[in-house]
Amino acid sequence: MGLFGGSSKGIRFEAFGTSHLIVIGLLVLCMIGLYIGRNKLKELNLRKVEFGFACLLIVADLLYNIWMVKNDIWRTSDSLPLQLCSISLYLVILLLLTRNKLVYEIVLFTGILGAMQAVLTPYLFFDFPHFRFIHFFGTHSLIILVPLYFTWVIGYRPTIYSIGKVFLFLNILMPFIMLVNKKTDGNYMFLGGKPETKSVLNYLGEYPYYIVSLEGVLLVLSLLLWVGLREKSKKLRKETEISM
Repeated sequence: MGLFGGSSKGIRFEAFGTSHLIVIGLLVLCMIGLYIGRNKLKELNLRKVEFGFACLLIVADLLYNIWMVKNDIWRTSDSLPLQLCSISLYLVILLLLTRNKLVYEIVLFTGILGAMQAVLTPYLFFDFPHFRFIHFFGTHSLIILVPLYFTWVIGYRPTIYSIGKVFLFLNILMPFIMLVNKKTDGNYMFLGGKPETKSVLNYLGEYPYYIVSLEGVLLVLSLLLWVGLREKSKKLRKETEISM
């Protein structure tokens, strides 16, 4: 078996078990620390650090594909980088390398909302300290933290139009993903059916109606995220600073 093996026997992941709760706690602490230390981080030149994290994510993705090939579990039906979090991972890498504002606007919503759902209800079978456990939670945590870093430290902010751009991006992507699902007998972005493990999709109706419901949920959550992270007016900023 080993920590790079393909069997989860003896290290089966348990949702909301000890290791899962520790990871969630660490992620929350990182988010709080990033927000509290945002002003000090603004004073630093972190461009090399950004490139470093981009390289780290590239290496992590390469190792993940090597792990799948080594254990003979790489398949066109579920191993292509076409899940929403996989797409967000590549967008995060691109954001770190280019600081592109459009990429930020898209990955802020797809990354945070998608990866947060994945962290809370992971489609995972390997527990700590297996490579897949570390890879899964490490990459998903950075998918969440990097857009927040660009918001709180770099100073990027979403606008109401950002939500429209995200929906345009996803709905242009959707027919392509459906075509790939048909050709590979896959279920990328869960557009062909619900995942085996529990997720928010279990509460959104049956296939294919949950896809429409999911877009409604995404719209509501995107609006809430925009309200929380949008650029505040000068008056509101002053009131917030006084209250703090």
